[in-house]
Amino acid sequence: MHITVKYFASLREQMGREGDILDIEEPIQMTDVWQRVSNNKPLENLLCSRNRQYAQWDELTEDGDEIAFFPPVTGG
Repeated sequence: MHITVKYFASLREQMGREGDILDIEEPIQMTDVWQRVSNNKPLENLLCSRNRQYAQWDELTEDGDEIAFFPPVTGG
């Protein structure tokens, strides 16, 4: 399975890259995706999406998914 991972806003700067491609054997939860790409950094104040829809951290990935991680969105 191939999963595309993208980072947005200040998280992109913290990660030092725009994204990653993961090859995994079986579906994994969004929390597991984050742990793999971040070297076990805490999930503090992060949001995630799966295929451009907000996602829950316990959702399972599927082949071809686009996963995104980003800080909370604020506006005025």
